[in-house]
Amino acid sequence: MANNNNRHHYFIKKKFQVDFILKFCLILLLSVLISASLLFVFSQKTLTSTYSSSGLEIQNTGSAILPAIILTSLITLGIVSIFAVVLLLFISHKIAGPLFRFEKDVRRIADGDLTVQINLRQKDQLKDLANALNIMVQSFSIKLDAISTSLNEIQILHAQDKEIEPALSDIRSRLRKEFKLHK
Repeated sequence: MANNNNRHHYFIKKKFQVDFILKFCLILLLSVLISASLLFVFSQKTLTSTYSSSGLEIQNTGSAILPAIILTSLITLGIVSIFAVVLLLFISHKIAGPLFRFEKDVRRIADGDLTVQINLRQKDQLKDLANALNIMVQSFSIKLDAISTSLNEIQILHAQDKEIEPALSDIRSRLRKEFKLHK
């Protein structure tokens, strides 16, 4: 039997993943700009001699190295951005995949399906959250099953023309004890 949990689509929650990657690349671009600007500013107060057009020139170091700063910054930004996009795609996939599963399964739980078990892949993030949700759903299922059993007992009492008010009071008190309900 094939494992249905293998995901081959790397854009699971496309908006989340694209935003995540773009924000990181923006931070990367900002850091390159800050670094290049600082290098330029700190080299402004020095002089550099350069040889060009068969002559020796003395000029401000910042101005002399500015083309090299821009070129190396662009090359570095390009290379690091490519690696960052690939790496962040895989990292965001590890987060977006479980979030997609949670959304789908929590909607089923909200619709009343208490047989749902949230199953994530072994290497997925958020396994502890999935286990906690599974325990919560199982607890709700057990509590609702006990209430259902009590209601069946009340139905039997009613069919036998016996007093059902004590049993109803018992259910009310158990509901208050087991659940904090909105008023």
